[in-house]
Amino acid sequence: MYNLYTRTGFAVLTLLPLSMAQANEMNPDVSVVLDGFYKQNHTALSHREKGIGLGHSELSLSAPIDDLFEGRLTAALESHEGETEVGLEEAFLQTTGMPYNLSVRGGRFFSQVGYLNGRHLHEDDFVERPAAYRALLGSHYFDDGLRLNLLLPTPVYWQIGAEAFNGNGLSEGDEDIGVYTINTRIGSDISTSQSWQAGLSYLRNRQLHDGEHEEEHGGEHEEHEEHGHGGHGAEYLGENLYMADLVWKWAPDGNNRSQQLTLSGEYLYADELGEHASSDDRHEGWYASAVYQFAPQWSVGVRHGQVELKEAHGDHFDDQNLEETDVMLGWSRSHFSTVRLQYTHQEADGFEKADNTVMLQYVMSFGAHGAHGF
Repeated sequence: MYNLYTRTGFAVLTLLPLSMAQANEMNPDVSVVLDGFYKQNHTALSHREKGIGLGHSELSLSAPIDDLFEGRLTAALESHEGETEVGLEEAFLQTTGMPYNLSVRGGRFFSQVGYLNGRHLHEDDFVERPAAYRALLGSHYFDDGLRLNLLLPTPVYWQIGAEAFNGNGLSEGDEDIGVYTINTRIGSDISTSQSWQAGLSYLRNRQLHDGEHEEEHGGEHEEHEEHGHGGHGAEYLGENLYMADLVWKWAPDGNNRSQQLTLSGEYLYADELGEHASSDDRHEGWYASAVYQFAPQWSVGVRHGQVELKEAHGDHFDDQNLEETDVMLGWSRSHFSTVRLQYTHQEADGFEKADNTVMLQYVMSFGAHGAHGF
């Protein structure tokens, strides 16, 4: 049976014969994603400025290396204050032939904490990640490190994983292993039309022991607010970050080409904020979203979330709060092109740039385009 859970992202891994891998070795798959937008007003914790701009565009190369390994290289381009910024997001090797459902990844890659973080930004249903992600993970946390995953031999999909990073993607420090994570996700089909997935993640930032980063951070945050640009490092950090996520999907008889309803939500909690933090000081955020593809080319979605933060100022913390609601309408001519109209409403305490805004975005891709995750 070709069930919904398999169709929406958990495909069975198949190994290429060595001769095919060798044939592709000099002909990697090339993928380009073009992201552009218009934004009416500045908003709090946003990585997109007011006006017309270049969003998160990508150039990616990927290919099998032999019968045991594959690789990927992804560069990202964005505009900021009239200049184009180029960064390397992915450069990793992945095993494809290890026994006992083990897989190892090494290099630079997205951490798999939470539901959204391991996905590319162009896979999202909204123009930007939820406010909690923008504050605590810089929208998407990627770093240099090593990952080990194990797919358990159970009747349901159950994966456990561990990652070790140098930590420079979150904060500067002297630790060889500045960040490590552990995570697990489990999911299954409820029927031919329904599927679900739940996950738990833990991230430990070992580079915040002395609390020095938090004292420096206060000034950095004020500068970001002045310019309306949050950068891609997390602006609010804690030694411990806990995450929980839950996703439910429905498509008639598993056919998500014509209709699909996706309900998802995540909760994020960070503590041990620095040397001046008390046991009551913490960062906390959540979001819940519903996206309905009501026709093959049309979808509508709503997302609501809130983040409660502590901004460091010397030997004390100031409270900040941001509540955000997004409503979007998307049109996809094909799997490779999307035009999205979104309205965002913000209510905030402690953010000068909080405002309401209308955004118009296009996301176009050409070249190789792999299947998206669940």
